[in-house]
Amino acid sequence: MDASGLGGSLARMYIEQIALIVADYDEGIRFFVDALGFELVEDSPALTSRSGRPKRWVVVRPPGSRTSLLLAKAEGERESDAVGDQFAGRVGLFLRVEDFQASYDRMRDAGVEFVGEPREEPYGTVAVFLDVAGNRWDLLGPRRTPADPSQPIRFTVSASVWALEHVNVAGAVVARVA
Repeated sequence: MDASGLGGSLARMYIEQIALIVADYDEGIRFFVDALGFELVEDSPALTSRSGRPKRWVVVRPPGSRTSLLLAKAEGERESDAVGDQFAGRVGLFLRVEDFQASYDRMRDAGVEFVGEPREEPYGTVAVFLDVAGNRWDLLGPRRTPADPSQPIRFTVSASVWALEHVNVAGAVVARVA
């Protein structure tokens, strides 16, 4: 049996694209390519939309990523109402980066709007930002390396103070003797 419990009957899968509704293709391209540093994978004419208007097939993705975003221009009132609110005000997309501070600084310099200051979480440094449409994203730094389970005790000395700390796998102190 494999991890799915289906005995290996499922072929390897991945999410190839996620559609993100935008008000304008070119604004979306500028934001994702220029401000976030994504690659423009494709920008080509496509068959007409449901209403018969010409549309474009616009695909962007982070460098080296397998999963991409299909920028879909809003058509009609319902789609226009969803621009910037695809996740009902929640963070709906998560961008993991190798160098959080460099990415954060570059994005701020490029005009990306952050909703708060970066904070430390067990899953890494995180800051919420808004995309070109107003959807909320998490910018995530590298995952913290879990403490080595064979080394759960940390001894620290600072000036004349010493402490013995027991840390959990996320690196959080769960007991301290000073």
